Amino acid sequence: MVEPQDVNLREVLFEFVKIGRHLRVNAIDPRTGIEVSMIADPRYGETLIKRLAARKLAYVISKKRPGLLKKRRRPFGSRGHGTDEIA
Repeated sequence: MVEPQDVNLREVLFEFVKIGRHLRVNAIDPRTGIEVSMIADPRYGETLIKRLAARKLAYVISKKRPGLLKKRRRPFGSRGHGTDEIA
């Protein structure tokens, strides 16, 4: 099962539009073009609102594009073999 925390978001574009006493926030992943929207209370602050929008974006990406998971890196020089042996 794909988890949202496994999605690698390298860059997120945010758009804030004030609507009355609220903010409409759009978060866009430029790599995939996937966009999410949410309504937020501006009293929560920009940092928290961005974090929540990015989390929602990661969730949507994990459902739509499960192939965009974080790649686990092997240690440098490791090729999946055991220790090198000379015969």
